Amino acid sequence: MSTTERVWFKSSYSGSQGDDCVEVAVTEQAIHVRDSKDLTRPALAVGRNGWTRFVGYAARG
Repeated sequence: MSTTERVWFKSSYSGSQGDDCVEVAVTEQAIHVRDSKDLTRPALAVGRNGWTRFVGYAARG
């Protein structure tokens, strides 16, 4: 599945002025993360277990 076929969601923590935008797309295989300001860069793909651990770690601050 190409990056254009994925459904991307902007992070609720992204700036409302179009700055600091992080977008996430969920597929069966992975969670994909990209910088919406630079779509020429490839998205980062993280396995579901790795994503769950990352979110848990980030939530703890």
